[in-house]
Amino acid sequence: MLRRVLLIDDNSADNFLHRLVLEGTGMVEEVLTFQYAEEALDFLKTNRPTDIALILLDINMPRMNGFEFLEAYQEAGLDPSRSVIVMLTTSLNPNDMERAHSYSIVKAFLNKPLTEDRFLEVVNEHLDS
Repeated sequence: MLRRVLLIDDNSADNFLHRLVLEGTGMVEEVLTFQYAEEALDFLKTNRPTDIALILLDINMPRMNGFEFLEAYQEAGLDPSRSVIVMLTTSLNPNDMERAHSYSIVKAFLNKPLTEDRFLEVVNEHLDS
């Protein structure tokens, strides 16, 4: 069972669908949703939660995009060993995939929408459940 999963995506329809998928697996206790990456970053910096198992991060967002979030996350000294970060995006640009994998804290690059099978793959590969 995963205690908490963070969804960071400016698209409310995607957040709704992904929340349903996550909750439907019965493997997630709580899903926290942020439409703006800087709000998620502020939450993480302020609360320093130790129970965030997974962060699902979109790339293309207003104000702060996914890559800017990754930079700020690292600069804030947040412990990358506490959470698995997965880029979850509509981007088919191979440069985005390459750039995402250049961050050691990014464990996977998935195209939307998130499916139960893809979620279970991430859990089995990167998380002790």
